[in-house]
Amino acid sequence: MAGIDWIRALPLLAAVLGLAAAGAWWARHHALRRGLLDQPGERRSHRVATPRGGGIGIAVAWALACVALWSGGSLPGPIALAAATGVVLVGGAGYADDHRPLSAWWRLAAHLAAGAVLAAGLAATGAAVWLVVLTLASVPVLVNVWNFMDGIDGLATSQAALAALGFAMLAKDPGTALVALALSAACLGFLPFNFPRARIFLGDVGSGVLGFALAVLAGLLLLLPGGERSGPGLLPVLFLPLSAFLVDASLTLGRRIVQREQWWQAHVGHAYQQAAARCGSHVPVTLAFGAWTALAVVVGEAAAGHGIATRMAAAGGCLVIGTLAWRVIAVNRPYRKKERP
Repeated sequence: MAGIDWIRALPLLAAVLGLAAAGAWWARHHALRRGLLDQPGERRSHRVATPRGGGIGIAVAWALACVALWSGGSLPGPIALAAATGVVLVGGAGYADDHRPLSAWWRLAAHLAAGAVLAAGLAATGAAVWLVVLTLASVPVLVNVWNFMDGIDGLATSQAALAALGFAMLAKDPGTALVALALSAACLGFLPFNFPRARIFLGDVGSGVLGFALAVLAGLLLLLPGGERSGPGLLPVLFLPLSAFLVDASLTLGRRIVQREQWWQAHVGHAYQQAAARCGSHVPVTLAFGAWTALAVVVGEAAAGHGIATRMAAAGGCLVIGTLAWRVIAVNRPYRKKERP
């Protein structure tokens, strides 16, 4: 995060935090007026009808931050335009779905379009072909991973905040660091409404935008000059802050496909959901995931200063430990729901 002008940065970050909080407050009252409530059920982890759509504040605040950083010369124009457009596409589809169920194909089309827009923005800024192709795939993947993993209080928001902070620490230019810090600030503005007990959920508008924003940050880190801290050699390091979600989401999805379940439908089979059910509370699970990701961020920052072998070892070790933990929680122990106090 070298080179940041904190005198200018702090007011921007404070404004982003405040706007995200104001958006959550407005969205809660809007949802209560319109009856936009997620009801409890066997395929959900909450026990009280809760408003949804609070992530709209995060979406608006982060998109405006990208535009502000572009206008100040800290972010390339094509990237800022792609980020804002992608937020409109992903967030718009999510917002529509939060109000009235939208076909999964329409949502996927929006995610793919956002990936294409971001890939075009990176290409216009000089990205290599491999990064353009990777971006086309990573946007729909991360958007849907964050949607899948947004199932207990505070989890998706806190994980995005920590991952963005980790990306900010890896950034070698102030613009990329500030875009990442703006995402963390937006998450912190929303988090008090969602943790330790949710007064409003992110909704698809919020979870999708968080996944998209992290794809933008990853693209920036891989694109911009940074010596050993850029290019494909950085991929193992970027995996680390995202590892908790990527491991749980991918292994759970793979298991459901192998078992011929209707994997596209809502369920409570993720490791985090089963852990929350056994604990009888969301709080310890969210905190445990947070501790994992905070440690992964520290390991990633340390590994970034070493060669590719060290980076691969760090990512591989994280993957192995994460897989073992997932197996213990989600496979080897029988699942029983407990009532939250």
